[in-house]
Amino acid sequence: MKSKVSFEGVGEVAATFYAEEGVRLGQVVKVSGDSTVAPCGAGERFCGVAASVRGGCAGVQTGGFATVRCADSTVTVGYVSLTADGSGGVRKAGAGDQGQEFLVAADDGAGIITIKM
Repeated sequence: MKSKVSFEGVGEVAATFYAEEGVRLGQVVKVSGDSTVAPCGAGERFCGVAASVRGGCAGVQTGGFATVRCADSTVTVGYVSLTADGSGGVRKAGAGDQGQEFLVAADDGAGIITIKM
C-alpha cells in the first residue's frame, strides 16, 4: 500500500555482532554464539534484522520498527506470531515453530511488512 505514513527509524535500536557466513543484508537473524549471529532456519525464532553486513560483522536492528520480507499471504496487520521462513524472511508461526508475537503495522502488498521489534 502506498502511504504517506513512515515508520522508518522510529525507536530503532541496533547492536553490532560477529556475523557467521551467510548473513545477508535485510534478513532475519538469530544469536548463534557469543556475540555472533547467523541466518535463521525455517521455524526458528529471530532476534533481529541484519541492517548492515561487512568485515565479518553485522549491525542488527533489535528494536523499533523494521521492514522484513514476508511471502506468507496469511500474515495480516495486527498482532501475529511470526517465525523465520528459512530464506531470510518471516512467516506466520505454526505448530512446532519457535514463534514470537509482533505487531505488524503495515503490509505493502508486495511481500514486505513492517513489524515492531
